[in-house]
Amino acid sequence: MARGFESKQVEFQQEEAARGRAVSGPAPSADERQRLVRQQTLELSRKRAQHDLSRATAAPHRLMLERAIAALDAELAALSRPPSTPAAVRDGP
Repeated sequence: MARGFESKQVEFQQEEAARGRAVSGPAPSADERQRLVRQQTLELSRKRAQHDLSRATAAPHRLMLERAIAALDAELAALSRPPSTPAAVRDGP
């Protein structure tokens, strides 16, 4: 009896995995994947710095963390902007 349940569970998992792949759409380009990974890394770093700031007591340490968060925010904002096109591409040959 348990063996039948396990095979049904495996079958269900395989169907769910196939459904997830079919719905996901076109795969992102290598540049897009790299940008997404960088964005996630920056967001995690910001979350960690924010947590550290909430626990920091020394003024110099708080100042350092506030500056780090500001730098991370600036980098995240730069990542969210569309990439600028070079003048040669924009103006044509």
